[in-house]
Amino acid sequence: MNHGSCLCGEIAFSVKGDALKVSHCHCTMCQKQHGAAFATYARFLRRDIIYLKGEELLTCYDSSAGVKRKFCAKCGSNIEWTMPNYSLESVAIALPLLDNQRLASSIKVLHRQSAAPWLDTPCIIEDD
Repeated sequence: MNHGSCLCGEIAFSVKGDALKVSHCHCTMCQKQHGAAFATYARFLRRDIIYLKGEELLTCYDSSAGVKRKFCAKCGSNIEWTMPNYSLESVAIALPLLDNQRLASSIKVLHRQSAAPWLDTPCIIEDD
């Protein structure tokens, strides 16, 4: 059993079972929703996700035809990504929400053609 929560902790859930797949999505919608170069999601069977508290705080945004994005109404954390017209059986959870993020033996890269142009710029690493 793996546990997860949003930034403010008002939404908490547990996930049983293994992720069906893990992906980095570089589409512009994921970039804007996460405020990052890409979003990393782990897809699970819907029946394996149990909300422990705060499910009523999930707010839904239909970002495009057939795509529903759910986030915490209090802190704005991205929680779920679904395509109900395609599959009611699975849901993608933002991977960083999970306490144990060691789920993936491989990660699928999606929509790399719209990757942020600065993503591969060399980084300068500074100690804190």
